[in-house]
Amino acid sequence: MVVIYGINKHLNPIKRELSETIHACMQSVLGMPEDKRAHRIVPLDESDFFYPGGRTEAYTVIEINMMKGRTPETQKALIKALFKTISSTVGISPVDIEITIKEQEKYQWGFRGMTGDEAADLQYKVDV
Repeated sequence: MVVIYGINKHLNPIKRELSETIHACMQSVLGMPEDKRAHRIVPLDESDFFYPGGRTEAYTVIEINMMKGRTPETQKALIKALFKTISSTVGISPVDIEITIKEQEKYQWGFRGMTGDEAADLQYKVDV
């Protein structure tokens, strides 16, 4: 699951394109299927979104929640692909993008009535 935060007046106009871009990177780097997109867009009022100095109002936070199994190299490749592709496609400068990958054990994921470690029919690899 991906959660994307930003100031509403900047995030709302680009949210579809940003979601498409993020998913394309996840397909390319992680091998995620086309229909395996779970994105949550959280547009915030300027008064509810504080960000570090040296950033603009385009500052965007991307939290990626995934089951453990991807190597550090794979995770770094995803982060670098996101910086590059979001910058060139959506126009957000890498300085205005913050990406956090949060990993949880497979048994800590619940979907389709089972836990992630019980799912034998995933159409993508977790251990990459």
